[in-house]
Formats: sequence, structure tokens, C-alpha cells
Amino acid sequence: MKTILLFAFGILIQICLPAQTPEAGYSKALADSLGADAYGMRMYQFVLLKTGDSTITDKDKVAALFKGHMENIGKLVAAHKLILAGPFAKNPEQYRGLFIFTTKTKEETRTLLEGDPAIKSGLLKADIYDWYGSAALPMYVPFHNRIEKNKP
Repeated sequence: MKTILLFAFGILIQICLPAQTPEAGYSKALADSLGADAYGMRMYQFVLLKTGDSTITDKDKVAALFKGHMENIGKLVAAHKLILAGPFAKNPEQYRGLFIFTTKTKEETRTLLEGDPAIKSGLLKADIYDWYGSAALPMYVPFHNRIEKNKP
């Protein structure tokens, strides 16, 4: 009985071990197309949006600026520069939202942010950080588009 159990255990190990190798499922072509390093990661620009210093009391003006903000997000996504954006719930630190850009430098990211009416007007301000994350992150956008019933 002991021999049968050891034999079965040996077979089980042979079946499971190939699935545990680092190469299992690896696609060099996909990794290269996404700019992945050996860990499947790459650098991005992470932007933390906070409440800006401007106070605009005209509600129509604020609405127009945020409409432009949303349109700018759409343009940056279409240009494959912005891969993640979203607001935060109300919080005491006045964090408003985040962006993750595919850009390589803070300077390039700042240039893109200058086209955002809500940032340009001072309603929002942006802090930019280098961020190391999964190179597969851009693959999120096509899937999101397939489940987004209402577009902003």
C-alpha cells in the first residue's frame, strides 16, 4: 500500500510541477508588445488629483470645466496615454481621483495635464509619481469598454 501511495504521489508531482515553472503560459511577444520587464512589470506615471486652490462659485462654469475634464480623459485614453482614471469618494485629505499614464517622464505627463480644463483652472491640482506596476494594465481598457453600459 505504501508503494502505491508513493507511486501516486510521484505521478501527482510530475503532473503539477510543469504548471509551476516560470515559463508556463509566458508569451514573449505579448510581454514585448506591452513593454514588460522579466517580472511582467513596467514604469508608469501615477497622478494623484487633489482639490485645487481655485474657488469658482459659478456652477455653470464648474460644470463646463468638469465636462472638459471628462472629454480630455476620453482623448487621452483614445491616444493610449491614459490607461486608468477614476474618482475617490469624499475624504478629509481632499483627494479627488487618480490617473495612471503610460508616459515615460513627469514632464511629458505635466504637458498632457495642461490640457485638462479642471487642472488648468485650478479646481484640481495634480501630484505626479513614478509607479511600477503590471505591464498588462493597458489590457484593462478594452475589457472595461465591453462592460460600460453608460458612457460619461
